[in-house]
Amino acid sequence: MGRLVPAVTRALDILELFLDGDGTLSAPDIVRRLQLPRTTVHELVTTLAARKYIVPVAGQSGRYRLGVRPYQLGARYAEHLDLAAEGQQVARTVAETCDETVHVAILEDTDVIYIAKVDSTHAVRMVSAAGRRLPAHCTSVGKMLLASLPEPEVAARFPDGAELTSMTPNSITDPAALREALAAIRERGTAVESRESNPDVSCVAAPVRDRTGRVVAALSISVPMIRWSEERRAELEQLAVKGAADLSERLGHRSAA
Repeated sequence: MGRLVPAVTRALDILELFLDGDGTLSAPDIVRRLQLPRTTVHELVTTLAARKYIVPVAGQSGRYRLGVRPYQLGARYAEHLDLAAEGQQVARTVAETCDETVHVAILEDTDVIYIAKVDSTHAVRMVSAAGRRLPAHCTSVGKMLLASLPEPEVAARFPDGAELTSMTPNSITDPAALREALAAIRERGTAVESRESNPDVSCVAAPVRDRTGRVVAALSISVPMIRWSEERRAELEQLAVKGAADLSERLGHRSAA
């Protein structure tokens, strides 16, 4: 890695300060928060304002907000985002950490479609493929995605009295039971599937959000039962959450934390 340029680093530090609070800052605010000399801050603020990265706040002398340039850069970045490609990269990183099969999936009506997948290197592993479609209510990614929908929308897709597809004896087949499971997932923030789509596999999943905060995909880790335990589940759940957060960040999402 080459040498970092201090002036550029400081300029970027200033821009990132605008992500917090009410989105406006004065030069004294920047001096205090970054512990930089006043003259340095004055020069950097003057330069950023000249390039329209920040602009004065109308009616608030000495205060600035983000200008149009960061928006233009973000819009150009968003134009070239590819959920499948970004998902594949994150899935590879997660799989390298846990050596289990990792999927990224999206929701289409009542099914999930896997758009990215990285295999475990173990001889015993889940066998699947990108592009495969499964009933959403039978998978951890699917239940995670369904849990992100408003309850009336879930009810419209799975009306009372409907008989849901069963893939294994553990599959949820009753809409009322599904709604109960989804409520628990909303409260927990992650989904777990125990041999509901494959009698020999359990999975955990976490939500992936775009820049607006909307859930657009889910990331799951699938584990053969011979390597599954409650301790392993908790470990993989945390890893799925981290992987989903990393993918969300690539899509422009910024968590409240």
